Amino acid sequence: MSIVGAVLLGFLIDCVLGDPERLWHPICGIGAMISFWKKHLRAWFPDTPRGQFWAGVLLWPLVVVPSWIIPFALLYAAGWIHPAARFVLETVFCWQIFAAKSLKVAALRVYDALKAQDLPLARKYVSWIVGRDTAELTEEQVTKAAVETVAENASDGVIAPLCFLLLGGAPLGFAYKAVNTLDSMVGYKNDEFLYFGRFSAKMDDVWNFIPARLSGLLFVLGAKPAGLDARGAWRCFRRDRLQHASPNSAQTESACAGALGVQLAGNAYYFGKLYEKPTLGDARRPIEPEDIVRTNKLMMWASVLAVVLLCALRAALVMSF
Repeated sequence: MSIVGAVLLGFLIDCVLGDPERLWHPICGIGAMISFWKKHLRAWFPDTPRGQFWAGVLLWPLVVVPSWIIPFALLYAAGWIHPAARFVLETVFCWQIFAAKSLKVAALRVYDALKAQDLPLARKYVSWIVGRDTAELTEEQVTKAAVETVAENASDGVIAPLCFLLLGGAPLGFAYKAVNTLDSMVGYKNDEFLYFGRFSAKMDDVWNFIPARLSGLLFVLGAKPAGLDARGAWRCFRRDRLQHASPNSAQTESACAGALGVQLAGNAYYFGKLYEKPTLGDARRPIEPEDIVRTNKLMMWASVLAVVLLCALRAALVMSF
């Protein structure tokens, strides 16, 4: 039961405090590992499609395995000192793994800039949370980008980590964050990472396959308490959730589009290249900056539902054995 308590407390702390900006974060350490091995592996392996692919394959365990071993060792040492020390440390780890408030705050920066009619500032803030090119985005496109990011990262930043925390504690939670960070740093289909990042991108798809679908369903369930269109969320989730090339990213975005009654996704530029994407949802009305606030509310409702339901399921399973 200790992991359930640590997860609940960690989630509550994240909702209240978020990630303290002046404190070092373990995800920074994961990012540093990726940068270190990326530099060396790309130099050690031949600069050919085959060579770079196998370099990327080796990168994955060199980052994911230490991301599991280090917190496991720290928790083991803390438990050797006292069970309470282990519980406190695991609670802190859970807090660091969740990203609900930081996602909400990042989106609200974009919203505040749009409300102040400062489009260049809004483009700057949205560039911090999306991978697409942002320099030429219109107000509508900036708003869409912020809404889509909150919807997609509700799974990556809250619900998927929750699933792995409840399965294997903080060590597995950090392993998941390593998988996700690898995809965000090297999992691009551009000239630099087309082969080197392919394995990391595929593994991110595998690890997120079930959590992404669960997240989409939780967006549907959270629509009504968030004051949005639950029927529209369910309709668009069923119809559009497999529209993206990625098997996972449209799961929450489609439900979000239906809940809001707007159209999301569509074509976007990445690294100066146009990528054609299908749209999600129905354009029943134009998207507006207030939709960022609405999506934040939907994300929080889905996250709370996930924590309550999955922690209750874990507790029930433990008690039945």
